[in-house]
Amino acid sequence: MPSPKVALVVVAAGRGARLGAERPKQYLLCAGKPLLAHTLEALTSAWPFSAVIVAIRGEDRGLYDETLTQLTRDATAALGPPAIGGATRQQSVRAGLEAVASAAPDIVLIHDAARPFPARELVARAVRAAETHGAAAPGTRLSDTVKQVDGEGRVLATPPRAVLRAVQTPQAFRFSLILEAHRRAAAEGVAELTDDVAVAEWAGRPAYVFEGDPGNGKVTTMQDLRAAEARLAGAASETRVGQGFDVHAFAPGDCLWLCGVRILHDHALSGHSDADVALHALADAIYGALADGDIGAHFPPSDPKWKGAPSHIFLADAAERVRARGGSIVHLDATLICEAPKIGPHREAMRARVAEIAGLDIGRIAVKATTTEGLGFTGRGEGIACLATATVRLP
Repeated sequence: MPSPKVALVVVAAGRGARLGAERPKQYLLCAGKPLLAHTLEALTSAWPFSAVIVAIRGEDRGLYDETLTQLTRDATAALGPPAIGGATRQQSVRAGLEAVASAAPDIVLIHDAARPFPARELVARAVRAAETHGAAAPGTRLSDTVKQVDGEGRVLATPPRAVLRAVQTPQAFRFSLILEAHRRAAAEGVAELTDDVAVAEWAGRPAYVFEGDPGNGKVTTMQDLRAAEARLAGAASETRVGQGFDVHAFAPGDCLWLCGVRILHDHALSGHSDADVALHALADAIYGALADGDIGAHFPPSDPKWKGAPSHIFLADAAERVRARGGSIVHLDATLICEAPKIGPHREAMRARVAEIAGLDIGRIAVKATTTEGLGFTGRGEGIACLATATVRLP
C-alpha cells in the first residue's frame, strides 16, 4: 500500500487566559523560543507532513511571523500561510482544515500549540490509528480516582477508572471524514464541542482512543510553563560562550553600517562586504560557540559574490546553524570601540535590527560602546573595532 499523505493542523488561536500572561501562551518564550516554535519543530521532525497549517488569531499575525524567524528550515519546509481562526477552538480547527484541503491529504493530525512534547512514536501511532479507525485520539489512563460532583461539590458518582482516559493531541482522522463533520457542525450551529473526536462522535462516526504519552503534557498554567522550560532546557543542557572580534578601517564615504543600521558619518568603513564590524563580530562569536570556523570559512573574501554583500547574511547564517543543531541563542552582546560616530543615539535601533536578523527577542541583545581614550588606532580615529560574545544552548 502506498504511504498516506498526512497533513498537520496546529491550533494556535487561543488566548491562554488561565496562564495570566500579557501575550497568548503559545507565543511566550520557553527555553529561548516561543512555545509554538518548540511544538512545530517537534512535530515536523517526527513525521514528513505533506502540508502544515497553523490556525492563528488575526491580531496575532505579528507574533506568529516573529515565531517563524526562530524555526529551523526543516520546520518551515511544508508550512503554508496561516489560517485565521475563530472565537472557538472548533471554528479555528475548521479554518485550518479548509486551508489544508487544497493539499488533498489522506489523513490529518490536529494538535494543540501548547503541547510542545509530541514524541515521534506518538505521532506514528496517531497516523496508524487514523488509517485503521478513521477517527482517533491518544489517551492515558488515570492514576487518580475521579468523582462526579454537583455545583456544591457533593459527590454524585464515582466512575470506574478502568474505562476512563485523559485525552490528548494529536488527534488523527481520515481527512474527508473530519472535514465533513466540522462542516456539518458549523452548518447546524453546533459550536461547543471541545475536541475534534467529539466532532466526529457528534457526526455519528465511531471514534477510538489509542495509547497516549504521559510526557505529552499541555501548558495551561505558569507552573506548567516553568516545568516545560526546565524540561526543554534540560534537553539542551550544554551552554557555550563564543567570542568574536573584528576591525575595519575608515575609508572615504559619507555613511557606514553598524549592527545592520545605516549611520551618516564623514567616513565609510573599508571591507570586502559592507564592512559592518559589529555584525561580523557577532557572527564570529556564534560560529565560535558552535566550534564551526569563522566568517571567512563560510563566506570567503576570495569569492567575488560576497563583495559588497550586506552583513546581515552572515549573522542570519550563524543563527540558523544554531537552530539546525537543535539549539538556541540565549544572548548576544556587542561592544563597539570607537571615538566616532556616537553609538548612543542609534543603540535601540541597533538592538532591534540584530534581534530581527538573529530571530531573537530584543531583550536578548546588548549593544554597548566605549572609547580608548585617544589611544591606539581607534583613538586616532583610523577605524572601528568590535568585541562580541554569544551565549548558545545546545543539545
